[in-house]
Amino acid sequence: MQTEKVIDHITDWLKSYARQAGMRGFVIGVSGGIDSALTSTLCARTGLELLCLEMPIHQSKYQVSRAANHIFWLKENFPKVRSEWVDLTPVFDGLLEVFPTVENEEDRLMSLANTRARLRMTSLYYFAALQKLLVAGTGNKVEDFGVGFFTKYGDGGVDLSPIADLLKTEVYELANFLGINQEILEAAPTDGLWGDDRTDEDQIGASYPELEWAMEMDAKSQNAEDFTGRQREVFEIYKKFNTVNRHKMLPIPVCTIPQSLKITS
Repeated sequence: MQTEKVIDHITDWLKSYARQAGMRGFVIGVSGGIDSALTSTLCARTGLELLCLEMPIHQSKYQVSRAANHIFWLKENFPKVRSEWVDLTPVFDGLLEVFPTVENEEDRLMSLANTRARLRMTSLYYFAALQKLLVAGTGNKVEDFGVGFFTKYGDGGVDLSPIADLLKTEVYELANFLGINQEILEAAPTDGLWGDDRTDEDQIGASYPELEWAMEMDAKSQNAEDFTGRQREVFEIYKKFNTVNRHKMLPIPVCTIPQSLKITS
């Protein structure tokens, strides 16, 4: 990949989109993960305003500290970066108090996880409307167009998606090039919706490199019967999530990367 040219392409696309929309810049939820770290850095590179929100809900202290360190790094390197701390834990707890009880708490775990994402989306759009900013999405290609690993009208509810044409491995490549903090580069990917240390791989059942392989095989019209062992297992996992995702995707502007820039010259 022509990493620097891809970075410039996304940065230029972000700047052009914001100016054409008549907006001042961007607002983004910074989670302490690689996707939000890269997206926020690309937004900051435009030279437009960037508001970074930290929105913990019973969050791991390690996720909170990684997010805070990244925002500090952004402010050190880009003059128009601001931040707000919005503790949504009491909001989340208050909402649960007014919901009716259920017999089996396990039955509502997924709903509660998605509620966290939707509270954050609501907060992002509050600041976006107040300060004339665009909500920048942090989903990558595997999540947004592969397995649908996002919450509809939660982290999937954004104005534009700068990195949705990048595979997860490409996200790491760009982040490393831009000098994003090592603690973020080394952290296991997690959606941070559960209040524990479960990772994306724990939830999906396959790693991102495995899912990228499955996406490639699916694009080549391969079937599960073409594989054995772990490859077949991964391909079946991918197809299961991909089938569900077709009914979940939202029409959001995506920065498309020219294929010529994904090939090393």
